Amino acid sequence: MKKINWCKSQEKGIKLIEPNDNVSQEYFRNAEDSLNVLRSIKETKSNMWLATTKYYIEYFAIYSLLMKIGIKCEIHDCTIVLAEFLEKEGIIGKGVSKTLERDKELRIDNQYYLKNIHVNINFEGLSDFIISIKRILDKITREEIDKIRKKIRDIE
Repeated sequence: MKKINWCKSQEKGIKLIEPNDNVSQEYFRNAEDSLNVLRSIKETKSNMWLATTKYYIEYFAIYSLLMKIGIKCEIHDCTIVLAEFLEKEGIIGKGVSKTLERDKELRIDNQYYLKNIHVNINFEGLSDFIISIKRILDKITREEIDKIRKKIRDIE
């Protein structure tokens, strides 16, 4: 909870906004589009682009859920903290935040530090992840959204 509180205090950190289905759908489409991009660049064997695209597939999917709930956050580490919170609330599956953290670090290593670390791509796993988020987007109720928003608002 300390991490969420810190993120709430940052200028580009966690902010409650009006839930927005249209923006949520756009982020979800970005996740799907990025999966298609990943398929097209797999043959290039560019670890930088594979890591970057893989991470953004996951990030866009989670961010689509945040927009559905009405949570804006421009700090990736804080988005990961929110994913951890949503795991504890039983909204998303366990391990999503760890995957996001690991893939964010891999992206940074390959994109900024040019480490050229091999990137394992599991298209079935990524597709399943996107489908799981779509199911959540389709079934989450206004009551659940309000409950999550209240918990985040009340964290100090």
